[in-house]
Amino acid sequence: MSSTPQQFAGVAAVAKANVYFDGKVVSHTIVFPDGSKKTLGLIYPGKFHFGTDKAERMEIVAGHCTVKLDGQASSVNYSAGQLFEVPAKSGFDIEVKQGICEYVCSFLS
Repeated sequence: MSSTPQQFAGVAAVAKANVYFDGKVVSHTIVFPDGSKKTLGLIYPGKFHFGTDKAERMEIVAGHCTVKLDGQASSVNYSAGQLFEVPAKSGFDIEVKQGICEYVCSFLS
């Protein structure tokens, strides 16, 4: 299980949203004092593919999703309190079947 914080203190929030797939995936970037960044987002029902430049950790805050990492044969279900990691220069398919999936994405380097 993840220990995702409920809030992040001492950060700057970027007002302009990151909007993907006609508004079905929306996130906002937060910037920490050391310059590191995370995104906080929502995924509405649908199936989407994301590519990664840097390695990422996706922590599910609320809702449910099914994820298939590039190169993997099977999908895994995730719900609130769980996380998955995606290697750099890779990608993943994510599907939300109902409701909204909320997440925190950390960029690992």
